[in-house]
Amino acid sequence: MSKSKHILIFRLSAMGDVAMTVPVIRALVSQHSDVKVTVVSRPFFKPFFEGIPNVSFFGVDLKRRHKGLAGLWCLYQDLKKLDVDYFADFHNVLRSKIVRTFFKLGGTPVAVLDKGRAAKKELTRVENKVFKPVQSMVENHLNTLRKLGFDVSLDNPTFASVPPLLPELKKHTGEKDCFWIGIAPFAQYDSKVYPLDLMQEVIDILSERERSKIFLFGGGEKEIAMLNQLKRDNYNVVVIAGKVKLNAELNLIQHLDLMLSMDSGNAHIAAMYGKKVITLWGATHPYAGFAPFNQPMDYCITSDREQYPLLPTSIYGNKVVEGYENAMRSIDPLRVVDKIVEVVNEETK
Repeated sequence: MSKSKHILIFRLSAMGDVAMTVPVIRALVSQHSDVKVTVVSRPFFKPFFEGIPNVSFFGVDLKRRHKGLAGLWCLYQDLKKLDVDYFADFHNVLRSKIVRTFFKLGGTPVAVLDKGRAAKKELTRVENKVFKPVQSMVENHLNTLRKLGFDVSLDNPTFASVPPLLPELKKHTGEKDCFWIGIAPFAQYDSKVYPLDLMQEVIDILSERERSKIFLFGGGEKEIAMLNQLKRDNYNVVVIAGKVKLNAELNLIQHLDLMLSMDSGNAHIAAMYGKKVITLWGATHPYAGFAPFNQPMDYCITSDREQYPLLPTSIYGNKVVEGYENAMRSIDPLRVVDKIVEVVNEETK
């Protein structure tokens, strides 16, 4: 019996970026029966990979054991014990560069993610902008694996089967007897957040629809307080943030029929489970390669480039051009509702 080929995949953060590796890894082990994978990431993301055959998880301790340069040497020593055959750097940052160098010096074949920075710079620059799609991050991951000799296709992706709804969720959700919509209205940067007064309109209109229930996602006391304001007295709107842990939130997302999200982690988490995902875009744009996996482009609702021709102004949303602070106000709430209703109607045909 031939020995399994052991690939170590290194991606520490952020939430959405880690979630985007899941469909790739699921396809890799499905299409290569002789491959096993160890994902190296922050312990918080371990639930993303649970249940995928031949995939193990190694949680990095960046606060103690694996802190600093000496800690990264310790991390290399810990990982070397796993008998790794290949090292795939899906992150390509200073920490991963150091660890992969240790592996390379030790004779392990290494492949590195090409982030396509030049094309992204052309897309976001103010002058001589090249407004065309760059290669997606998912395709970049596939190319990294190809460098190691592993061809993987995502033409017909598979997703995890939906598990039973956790009992701890039922006291918040009730039994599923209608269409379930998730809404994640926040993002890391304000330039990616749909104005809350407009989001309020979206929620209020959707809540008037019979046989639908809306779940609001977020985190932290400030966001939870704002979510409770968005809920108002709508009986079929539930603030799930702060009430359950991550594993239960992931379980709920698997039972959603649709997720409305900003350009943020929740979009990618829902997409990795094969959910329908509608996203709203401000300073950023799906052409930058971060559109949710396996979603039609018309599910990405972007700010008006006729009114704001310099969009996108940023890859991650951390840069805003003066005068573009209100770009997302060019997205009409009725346009968002109409797209959700359209997708709901497609699902219920």
